[in-house]
Amino acid sequence: MNNYKSGFVTLLGRPNVGKSTLINTLIGEKITITSPVAQTTRNKLRGILTTKTGQIIFVDTPGVHKPHHLLGEILVKNAKSAINGVDIVILVLDSSVEPGRGDEYIRDFLVENEIEFFVVLNKWDLVNKEFKNVRLDQYKKVFGSCKCFQIVSASEGVGCFELIEMILNFLPEGPMLFDEDIICDQPLDNLLSDLVREQVLINTREEVPHSVAVKIENIKEIKKDKGKKLTAILATIIVERTSQKGILIGKKGSMLKTIGQTARSNMKKLINGPVHLELFVKVIPNWRKKESKLMEFGYEIDY
Repeated sequence: MNNYKSGFVTLLGRPNVGKSTLINTLIGEKITITSPVAQTTRNKLRGILTTKTGQIIFVDTPGVHKPHHLLGEILVKNAKSAINGVDIVILVLDSSVEPGRGDEYIRDFLVENEIEFFVVLNKWDLVNKEFKNVRLDQYKKVFGSCKCFQIVSASEGVGCFELIEMILNFLPEGPMLFDEDIICDQPLDNLLSDLVREQVLINTREEVPHSVAVKIENIKEIKKDKGKKLTAILATIIVERTSQKGILIGKKGSMLKTIGQTARSNMKKLINGPVHLELFVKVIPNWRKKESKLMEFGYEIDY
């Protein structure tokens, strides 16, 4: 294809700036989990947008933050390693608040590593009209050396088309790297476990924060009458304390039922067919500090 563009684009930023929501909006499909709780993304996830003129492979990363345990250290290292070998780095910022030290830390990290980057001011819809000019000036003062600024609202889709066009303009010419019907390169296990973990975060908020992992134990396709198929999924939710297990199960199993119902509904959309989901809850004390458990649950350091 003449003049076809393709390449890798890493989204970097602090926790809860809306990177995952932005990728979902740009691609037009729900491939990454989102919740009001910070630090929902744990695996670097590639979302693939294919257009008539180019293919953009977005790399979603965990939020860069000060780690407090081994899991946190792995997440931050993996986020930082995601700038290696990509064509464009996009620094996503939460424009609903003033620039903070965390934003400056990431800026300095990119500058020190001689990485050119775009700045995307997300959540622009949350900035009061009378403060928009002031807020833009605040960010330009901190990131004035950046060659490209784009204002977006990922939740409303504002500015997203312009962002795609801006990215395609800067990508090199190249072939289509993935088949055009592929929107994500993550294994099915990872996507399914994230859909369960998303509902845990949404429904329990701060009661069961980030000491939650989900392991897909089994996926089995069952043939039913008239050639119909049912996907049976068995998943274990891992927490660190017995009290967290009680919260997750809820009174007479009510919380676990709520988590399972919504997760199953999202799984049906992902698999495009009926799903039977069984959930269990298991306590493993301090699993986030144990390298063997982190590896078992899929959290490994990228180098």
